[in-house]
Amino acid sequence: MQRSRRSRRVRQLPASPAEVPIPDKAYFRIGEVSRLTRTKPYVLRYWETEFPTLRPAKTPSGHRLYRRDDVETVMTIKRLLYQEGFTIEGARRQLSTASEPGAPREAEARTPNPQYLSAVKRELQGILTILSRKT
Repeated sequence: MQRSRRSRRVRQLPASPAEVPIPDKAYFRIGEVSRLTRTKPYVLRYWETEFPTLRPAKTPSGHRLYRRDDVETVMTIKRLLYQEGFTIEGARRQLSTASEPGAPREAEARTPNPQYLSAVKRELQGILTILSRKT
């Protein structure tokens, strides 16, 4: 008597947005976004209904066109759901609080301090003065 064995797939953790290079394009079709984010197209369509921040444009023929921001939003949703274990409602709340006007954004957190920028500006002005004297 022979027992059948089922192979179990090991579920890979989704790649983080920093690990996935997004091509420098204005628009992406749903298949491209699916490959980039390793997410099935039907999941992307479902997420559009659940997350108000994810609204790709549609062509007159009904094809979805995702912008770069939309692709980054998909990656964020995927991270929240699969890596951090949020429910859809929790992920929706996370996205809405992150997009509020008063909430600090990632880019703002990485902005250099004003004193550093002034020092760089002075250095560049000094270099410009030196270069302008030689001509």
